[in-house]
Amino acid sequence: MTACEGSYYVATQPVDEVYVRPAAPYYGAVWIDGDWVWRGGRYVHIAGHWARPRAGRVWVSGSWYHVNRGYRWHRGYWR
Repeated sequence: MTACEGSYYVATQPVDEVYVRPAAPYYGAVWIDGDWVWRGGRYVHIAGHWARPRAGRVWVSGSWYHVNRGYRWHRGYWR
């Protein structure tokens, strides 16, 4: 099952959430930064988490992009 991702824009980039990263649960764990998701007509921040590394891949963090219509969040991904 896959989720459809829409293109949502906001006039002002939301302020980054500040929280303490917990200790890694095991050696080699990869920290996945928090993510922004579109809910209820606005972007909502989801806290980061630890994940198992994927062989031969690295995590690329998500980031905000400024375009003519405002700001849009591009989710992180494994590359």
